[in-house]
Amino acid sequence: MTIVVALGGNALLKRGETPEAATQARNIAVAARVLAELAEDYSIVVTHGNGPQIGLLALQAESERSAPPYPLDILGAESEGMIGYMLETALRNELPDRQIATLLTQIVVDPDDPAFAAPSKPIGPVYDEEHARQLANERGWHVAPDGDRFRRVVASPRPQRIIEIGTISLLLDHGVLVVCAGGGGIPVTETHSGWRGVEAVIDKDRSAALLARQLGAEELIMLTDVDAVYLDWGTPDARGIAEATPDMLRGYDFAPGSMGPKVQAAIEFVEATGARAFIGRLSDLARIREGTAGTRIAPGAGVLAFFESAG
Repeated sequence: MTIVVALGGNALLKRGETPEAATQARNIAVAARVLAELAEDYSIVVTHGNGPQIGLLALQAESERSAPPYPLDILGAESEGMIGYMLETALRNELPDRQIATLLTQIVVDPDDPAFAAPSKPIGPVYDEEHARQLANERGWHVAPDGDRFRRVVASPRPQRIIEIGTISLLLDHGVLVVCAGGGGIPVTETHSGWRGVEAVIDKDRSAALLARQLGAEELIMLTDVDAVYLDWGTPDARGIAEATPDMLRGYDFAPGSMGPKVQAAIEFVEATGARAFIGRLSDLARIREGTAGTRIAPGAGVLAFFESAG
């Protein structure tokens, strides 16, 4: 059985932590121990977020005045390699007899995707309005309010296909645990002169669902720092969903900046494959697959099931 596991940002940084290498290494070591237990019995592919890391790289690039900042596709590749290296090292410490490989992953996007006409994904540092407008004029950026400050916003196009999918499949066939498609992958388009990177950020959950579909995975597990998908989140009426079908979830709204993309990715994966998707907390991975924690999204008829108590 092949399982795609998508690690949320909490696998690297918990809320409020600064993105120091030592802090990330400690958190990744915890994630690796959890993943190693699953890898003992199944063929797994690990993907991950990169939001704080790519933001830090963008901020560091701003301090270097001798050359223009690197474009987002290169920063994405840089963060994918950095995080992949840390994950690979931690996993190898837990699974010394297992072959493990990190693969930089290019994901094709449509240059005519409507997202390019309406950039909405915040990236990089915050600026005061005057500085933000100046940078927008100098560099052709789009900027938008972020609280009382401004940030650059970029397109978040839908992922179409994974260029390295054959390589990933080959590695899996030979028993390799693969870390790939980090941060949503490196967005590229095909032109008359060949492939080129684009200034965009692909949603990591959509990329994870695409990866799972193209690999024919039996399960997609998205791990975050929330124990389940909730209805009426943040209110006294909040209810944790234990099990649902894609049609059931479509009837509800989930926050676009947090649980919404995960729910949508799960819906698309389940409908396309007839397999199962799970959303829950990293520390609950074993219980999520047993059905005693997290949210399970599965095809077929059924009722919307809730946990008896939150937490």
